[in-house]
Formats: sequence, structure tokens, C-alpha cells
Amino acid sequence: QVQLVESGGGLVQAGDSLRLSCAASGRTSALYAMGWFRQAPGKEREFVTAISWSGGTTDYADSVKGRFTISRDTAKNTVYLQMNSLKPEDTAVYYCAASPKMGNYGPNWGRYWGQGTQVTVSS
Repeated sequence: QVQLVESGGGLVQAGDSLRLSCAASGRTSALYAMGWFRQAPGKEREFVTAISWSGGTTDYADSVKGRFTISRDTAKNTVYLQMNSLKPEDTAVYYCAASPKMGNYGPNWGRYWGQGTQVTVSS
């Protein structure tokens, strides 16, 4: 069993930056690929970014490439999402997820999910 707890969401203005954190716990949490998904009101949950268990491989959705950066601190079992140049369309609940492998980033990709953290970007 893996538990995920997100933090760092909030209300910011367009162009601002925000960093989300996802603390993972559980005996095998370090062996999972970790990802961030988001869900805006009335929309399906969508893939944002993911990182391999080693941190050596990352994937990004086209909509966030060049603006968002995912990283992980294996010693702290924590994954970070640095979000720069935020836009109003980035407004959503952001979820951390853990999965046995990278790829195939459908809305049910994660085996484990966090409770989500709200990010609101005003124009």
C-alpha cells in the first residue's frame, strides 16, 4: 500500500509560479513511477507529467512543456511539480499518482492517488 499526500496548491495570478509537493509513504513507494494529473471542473482528469522511479526519465503533456518541471527526492520520498508562467487554463485540482510503470497516461493511470490540491490561476 502506498499513501500519497499533496500540498502546495493555492491562488496565484497569471505568470506566477507555484510548487506542489507529493509525499509518498509505504514500503515500496520508492519503486513506483510518479505522476501529476489535473482535473478542471466539467472536464476529465488529464495527464500533466510523470517521472520514473529512478528520476532518470520524465514525460510531459504538450500543454505544460517548458513551463512545468517534475522532480523527485528519493531520500525524502517526495515528488515535486514546479509550475512556472502559470495560465488561467492551468486552474484545476492537481492529483499525485503512483504507478508501476511509465506510459499510457490515461485518467486511471495511477494505482494509488492522492486527495488532490487546488490550483487557481486568476487572469
